[in-house]
Parts: sequence; structure tokens; C-alpha cells
Amino acid sequence: MSIQNNLSEIKATLPAHVTLVAVSKTWPVPDLMEAYNAGQRIFGENKIQEMADKHEQMPKDIEWHMIGHVQSNKVKYMAPFVTLVHGVDSLKLLAEINKQAKKHGRVIDCLLQMHIAEEDTKFGLDEAELNELLASDEFKAMENIKVIGLMGMATFTDDEQQIRKEFTHLQSVFAALGNKPETFNFKPKTLSMGMSGDYLLAIDCGSTMVRIGSSIFGHR
Repeated sequence: MSIQNNLSEIKATLPAHVTLVAVSKTWPVPDLMEAYNAGQRIFGENKIQEMADKHEQMPKDIEWHMIGHVQSNKVKYMAPFVTLVHGVDSLKLLAEINKQAKKHGRVIDCLLQMHIAEEDTKFGLDEAELNELLASDEFKAMENIKVIGLMGMATFTDDEQQIRKEFTHLQSVFAALGNKPETFNFKPKTLSMGMSGDYLLAIDCGSTMVRIGSSIFGHR
């Protein structure tokens, strides 16, 4: 199957309100260009340097999403061009993105990463930390970022009930954000959850953005 065919098949399964992020990490530019030529414009990378290199080489109408864990000292390399940062898991990181965005006269959209999996290896905030961050004066003063929703990763397991439970929990946390007043830097509309193996389940649980790699580009 070609990348173009894979993309067509996946897009046929997506409701109109769900955004597809093609996870292109570790894949070379010619493979990304095949997806681009098939109409894909949103690509997700998990290493900032690799994303910056690809941004240099590829068409400028692409939206680049940073989907991996972000180190504060690398934010400056993506600040000129990144469209959405998925894995914001601390006020400190948000402050650094705000600072670097300001240098470029930009407002960078961010998703706050929630820890919903049972594995300790996954990053993210719990509900108390989420509410504390959103209530903080420091967050309210940030003019160069906009929190547009939440992101989470389910436990890596074949137990569909457990994955559903984790996705449903994240959806309920996301829904509760609707009770908070929107501000210039807080407009929650995106729930990013679901990858190649569980994206249909994630959509069923309320996801509005899925991150799909191997089902598009294949396995290494």
C-alpha cells in the first residue's frame, strides 16, 4: 500500500470534526512529500531539531505540530514556525514558549498534556495541577500563547476497556473546561487523543484530533 492510499483509507474513517495529524517522526522528507502531494498539510514530529530541518526543506503551507516531550532549552528552535505544541506539561514550559513566541511576534497554540495512563513513563498533569495552572496569575498574564485544549496518551495495552476508561476520563476533564470562562489565551476546543492503534476508539470517546503515524507511513 502506498502512503497516498493509506491516507485515503484513514481519512475515509474520520468524521468531519476530527483533525488528522500525520506523525512523520523519523521518516525522510520524500515520504512526507508523498503525503503532502496527497493533500496532507498537518505533520507531527517528536524531536524539535528534526522538525526544524524538515520545515526548512518543505513547503511553507504545512502546519507543524510538536507532539513529543518538549525540553525548555529547545523551544527557541521551533518558536518561529510551530503551529501547535501538544505536550505542555508544566507552567515553566508554558512560560518558555510564551517568552520565545514573543521574540517572534507570534501567539503559539498549546495543548496541556494530561497524565491518564497507568504507566509512570508518560508525562502530564493531573486534574489538580491543571486547575492550579489555569488559575495562576502567571498563566493569565501570558499574551503569546493560547491554550486551546488537552492532549493525553492511553496506557499501551490490548485491554480496550482500560483504554476506553482513560479516554473517557480525559474527555470529562476536557468537558469541565467548558465551565471556565474563555479568555484571550484560553479557548479550549481541541481534544488530542488517539493514535494508529486506538484512534477510532478515541473518536468514539470524544477526540477531535488524532495522531497517526504507522498506519500512514508503515512500520520501521
